[in-house]
Amino acid sequence: MTRLSSLSRSVEGSVVLVTGAASGMGRAIAHLFADEGALVAAVDRDAEGVAETVGAIDDAHGPGRAADWTVDLADPAAIDQLVAEVVERLGSVDVLVNNAGVAVPAVVEGDGAAYEAAWALTFAVDLTAHQRLVRACLPHLRRDGRGRVVNIASTEGLGASRYNSPYVAAKHGVIGLTRALAVELGALGVNVNAVCPGPIRTGMTAGIPDDAKDKFARRMVPLRRYGDPEEVAHAVLALSLPAASFTNGAVLVVDGGLTVKND
Repeated sequence: MTRLSSLSRSVEGSVVLVTGAASGMGRAIAHLFADEGALVAAVDRDAEGVAETVGAIDDAHGPGRAADWTVDLADPAAIDQLVAEVVERLGSVDVLVNNAGVAVPAVVEGDGAAYEAAWALTFAVDLTAHQRLVRACLPHLRRDGRGRVVNIASTEGLGASRYNSPYVAAKHGVIGLTRALAVELGALGVNVNAVCPGPIRTGMTAGIPDDAKDKFARRMVPLRRYGDPEEVAHAVLALSLPAASFTNGAVLVVDGGLTVKND
């Protein structure tokens, strides 16, 4: 009998570069791709954390499925060196997941120097590094016309909260960058999409007391809970599959229904 489907849902053998892989969503993304047979380049500025991510993958699958790099993504020279080393060690880059991010609370009418520092760091890591990584990886992503870029934005890129304007502005920028590159790189066979997580249990939200999380979720999230990092990871995987060949410029929200709730 002739198969009704012909597009692959396998990333086995693909090389996936994941930034911010030491914890939270990045760690979950790295683990999931490794579970699905991909080779994972796990990147973070936290040397101990990213080594733990790779160690756990090694424990599950044996050595060779993943490798770690400690990199400050605010340094453009470090990005070029990173990509060169990943290609030398793993052979290419087929999927780029721009997940690394920082969130520095900043009050626009507060201390000027502190606000400027928060703005500069947030944009350097949360937005500028994304485009630098895309450009560094592009010769490899376009190699066979099936490259994938998934940028991790946020529901803060679709709305806003107080005392958070550097992060909000940067995440709006991630969505704009995603759409612009989807238009520009589509003809090269590189699909560029974004995922917008809502309230997720990660290191970035660890400082919020559990009772405050529960109160917020019951009031604002139709599913009445925070999400888990793995739930975001599966959205990233879906956008990275060969079968996602006609998905380009999409902004996939993973927020339990938070952004569509009116009441």
